[in-house]
Amino acid sequence: MAAIEGTPVGILGTGSYLPGRIITNFDMEKIVDTTNEWILERSGIRERHVASEDESNVFLAERASKDALRDAGIEADEVDMVMVGTNSPDRLLPGVGPILQSKLGASGAGGMDIQAGCPGALYGIVAAAGGIASGIWNNVVVAGSEVMSRILDWTHRSTCVLFGDGAGACVMGKWRPGSIRVTHADVKADGSSCEMITFPAGLAAEPATEETVRNRRHFVRMNGADVFKFVNRKIPDYLENFCESCGIKAKDVDWWILHQANMRILEGVSRRMGIQTDRLVINVDKYGNTSAASTMIGLHEARGDGRIKSGQRVIMCSFGAGMTYGAILMES
Repeated sequence: MAAIEGTPVGILGTGSYLPGRIITNFDMEKIVDTTNEWILERSGIRERHVASEDESNVFLAERASKDALRDAGIEADEVDMVMVGTNSPDRLLPGVGPILQSKLGASGAGGMDIQAGCPGALYGIVAAAGGIASGIWNNVVVAGSEVMSRILDWTHRSTCVLFGDGAGACVMGKWRPGSIRVTHADVKADGSSCEMITFPAGLAAEPATEETVRNRRHFVRMNGADVFKFVNRKIPDYLENFCESCGIKAKDVDWWILHQANMRILEGVSRRMGIQTDRLVINVDKYGNTSAASTMIGLHEARGDGRIKSGQRVIMCSFGAGMTYGAILMES
């Protein structure tokens, strides 16, 4: 866990994009053996956005990133790097990042994907902060973009009801008055728990065959009970230690932007930390679990609707496949 030293780093602008198509729990009742009550009780989700056939991962990321650039007042040719946290890229090669770099018109920038489970975009913020603080880059676009609907088994009710599609983005650069300063950051992983969330087949470990397709091994698989236990066992203590390393206590944080995995996890973490749920940024009921886009969408919404005010402390924390997790402290 470390303070970000060197050039002060700020989030200069934010953006998001949600596909127009909405699937409610009542729609899900017609797709898979489930009920609105079952989904609500286990996840707190009421509806989720799903990309249309002509909306790719790059499409979502482009819309969110252009929104963030406008908000920041930064031109695309001023961008030095484009990073995309994603677990549902359009293709393995090329990545979303280089294509997004081209779509934005950031001709002088690098581009890359970060595959780190749901904290992928948070990992991107940490990497961008290091690059800006040390002088490698001046301006960086960091996006979290997902079309999880394309890699879900829509016959498996315990998984397909949880996820949604969407993208969030931010523009990072040298801190300036009125922007959100990123002051501390930390990322971790527990690879010994990597089998909790997997995408089994289709790559080098298990190349695609007729058998892998027949056995539906080209979809996300998740052991929800184990994930729930992992997060509730690991994350509260982790966040308490993170706060201590930042020189603050949990009660000193004005807003918590936690990964929107499901409402039961949010309630469990906040209860163990003694945090009132009205200090959580919550949108899982509207969007479901948007994976790497989750915390980025939450940041944009809380900033845009005025919840995050000048002089406040904000902690963003995410956790997911890997198992990876991390946190950043921001001051508005």
